[in-house]
Amino acid sequence: MSDGDASLPRTLVVRLDSAGDVLLAGPAVRAAAAGSAYTALLCGPQGADAGRLLPGVDDVLVYDAPWVGLDPAPVTRDATRQVLDAVAARRFDRALILVSYHQSPLPVALLLKLAGVGWTAADSEDYPGGLLDLRHHRAPRRHEAAAALDLARAAGFALPPGDGGALRVTAPPDTTGLTGPEPYVVVHPGAAVPARAWSPERARRAVAALAFDGHRVVVTGGPAERGLTALVAGRHGLDLGGATDLRHLAGVLAGARVAVVGNTGPGHLAAAVGTPVASLFAPVVPAERWGPYGVRHVLLGDQRERCADSRARECPLRGHPCLDGVGDAEVLAAVAMLAGPATGDRPDPADALSHPPTGPGHAPEPERGATV
Repeated sequence: MSDGDASLPRTLVVRLDSAGDVLLAGPAVRAAAAGSAYTALLCGPQGADAGRLLPGVDDVLVYDAPWVGLDPAPVTRDATRQVLDAVAARRFDRALILVSYHQSPLPVALLLKLAGVGWTAADSEDYPGGLLDLRHHRAPRRHEAAAALDLARAAGFALPPGDGGALRVTAPPDTTGLTGPEPYVVVHPGAAVPARAWSPERARRAVAALAFDGHRVVVTGGPAERGLTALVAGRHGLDLGGATDLRHLAGVLAGARVAVVGNTGPGHLAAAVGTPVASLFAPVVPAERWGPYGVRHVLLGDQRERCADSRARECPLRGHPCLDGVGDAEVLAAVAMLAGPATGDRPDPADALSHPPTGPGHAPEPERGATV
């Protein structure tokens, strides 16, 4: 949309959390953009790179909100004035405040009112007083991406014709120079929340099992995860730890047959580029709200474990049973189901014996996995 179309509103979409949260906001952002002359995203530092990948975003504003995250920024007048000035300067007519089901939109709603935003909408279970012009109630058990889109629709925005509402990012770059041209499976072993990832040794054994089954394995991770990816890749995977920013990681994931990844930003990024996801999903948060969205996937992990819905960041149970209890046979079956049989050559069996398949009975356990 042109910034000069005075018949349409100038809209601000707010999503202050992580990169994964911002990616899940994508369908709602596209709906807002389809009905707006100008659409900006206000997000936190961790979500800014993801915000720049979303179709429909004309500008990204960054605010390190002091009520977000486990290590929140201090409350200062200078930071508050900066965000107020940035929002006020853009003369927004409307704002959609996107929050998770357990969060309140009211702190940012107050800031937007002070910055002169004329109309604001949000899901809110808290009484908003005069802070919200549309107080919307989220449908029970709704996925985060669907709930955000519900709010956009309630605010009068609709997806453009032909847009089915899946996650999307702008076209990623060709990363064949990093991965090589042969087919591959991505294993992304890290997560910002440790409870949502395999232990490093468990991930290393899975890479070896995938390689022995004939898959070429690419191991991805951020700059701070180089030690982890080197350990996990070992002799059987291509280590790309620290080799990609988020945009190039999107390219690597787009070229993969399947991504094996936990409930973390790269899992949602894989969904956004249309790559099937073997999702190592710890039940500390519910998969119905946070699982891979709009893409073929298999959930791996015991969703009935005692840590379910605890929102624990560190696994409270010895041995991390919900994820480390997933056997190699389950992983191989999920990858085969999503991508078909492996196409590569198997390594020497004698080499693979040092990394034998794991898991009870080395057989799939269907009750752990759900396929969509």
